[in-house]
Amino acid sequence: MTIQIQSDHRILSMQVMDVRFPTSDDLDGSDAVHVDPDYSAAYVVLHTDGGPEGHGLTFTIGRGTEVVCAACRSLAPMVEGRTLGEIVNDFIGFHRSLTNDSQARWIGPEKGVIHLATAAIVNAVWDLWGKVEGKPVWRLVCDLDPEQLVELLEFRYLDDVLTRERALEILKEKAVDRDRRIDELMEHGYPAYTTSAGWLGYSDEKIRALCEEAMAEGWNHFKIKVGQDLDDDRRRCRIVRETIGPDRHLMTDANQRWEVREAIQWMTQLAEFKPLWIEEPTSPDDILGHKAVADALRPLGIGVATGEMCQNRVMFKQLLASDAIEFCQYDSCRLASVNEILPVLLMAAELGVKCCPHAGGVGLCQYVNHLVMIDYACISGTHEGRVAEYVSHLHEHFADPWRQRAGAYLPPEAPGYGITMKQASLEAHVYPDGPVWRARRQSS
Repeated sequence: MTIQIQSDHRILSMQVMDVRFPTSDDLDGSDAVHVDPDYSAAYVVLHTDGGPEGHGLTFTIGRGTEVVCAACRSLAPMVEGRTLGEIVNDFIGFHRSLTNDSQARWIGPEKGVIHLATAAIVNAVWDLWGKVEGKPVWRLVCDLDPEQLVELLEFRYLDDVLTRERALEILKEKAVDRDRRIDELMEHGYPAYTTSAGWLGYSDEKIRALCEEAMAEGWNHFKIKVGQDLDDDRRRCRIVRETIGPDRHLMTDANQRWEVREAIQWMTQLAEFKPLWIEEPTSPDDILGHKAVADALRPLGIGVATGEMCQNRVMFKQLLASDAIEFCQYDSCRLASVNEILPVLLMAAELGVKCCPHAGGVGLCQYVNHLVMIDYACISGTHEGRVAEYVSHLHEHFADPWRQRAGAYLPPEAPGYGITMKQASLEAHVYPDGPVWRARRQSS
């Protein structure tokens, strides 16, 4: 049963904006490697002939955003002039026109700047489709028959681990009681964890205060950044563990700081604080290294998590199939949108790996809020041992910001992918000539 939507909304033009927020002022987002991030986005708007607009973005952290924007503009001719119906009715054909162009693929394929640009554009297409249908993207996906959904997904290079036929079986199995799980999501939401209390640049007093504030709001999972100084990490882990008590969860994130043996030695020293996982212990491309760390730390009760910089579904296949990670942290912009993300979720379900997506930044929580609902309702059928990342920064800039209650994401209600930013925010923060950035240059 293939998708056949009747939509003649034609994409007339694609607008691209470089949007940046000066989060480095307060060290929001700081970690052992990214010490002064300015949370930013390559922001795409698909303008149609009288219909709604499709909004999408790829998250960046300052310098380099202009390069992603240039890559987006280079792909515009592949999008402009097409109707939404033409795209959706052959979504994989459209997806491959961006990821497998005979010339543009040379600067990938399916990795790096060109793949980030593809994600922004395809995310905007999903946003447009949701708005045309009058549904949030998560509900749009959940309302598809398994046979329709599988037609939208990119399984190329995966069939030694997950065939299209097996993916369809998983979707059919979960469709039997999908409506019950949707009702549960509507009532309780999807569990999340907070990173907002643990940025590396925060003082001890601020960490303690933010943990206490988060506990009062109902949070049970807390992540902190580590990797710069072992004694400092031990002190900060002790502060968090003493503040949150023995029954709540502490997670650690090294942001690729260590060599493999160093990661094992460092985390052995932090094992007394009972971290649930160590995230990105080494190079995100080092699959063998992640497996070595995972094998060494498993007896200590520490899992390995990674994925926010895993470049494509093929690398995820290797991480998942080699038992190199216990927690799969896919990113909504690093992978090329829903079409590539859902096959990763299906592989994880097949291999019994927990999915705990990366979020935060600019707009990632907006995307993740949809993706976890799809995972629970249509693919994994469980959120046992799973939590989605939550960061409280910058939500005020979105037209329909995520909602959370007592440490859980609540299902989005507005049509689209939830990524539309307020016009005033876009105009204020466009780089380099928006008023926020002009004022900073004048004051320096």
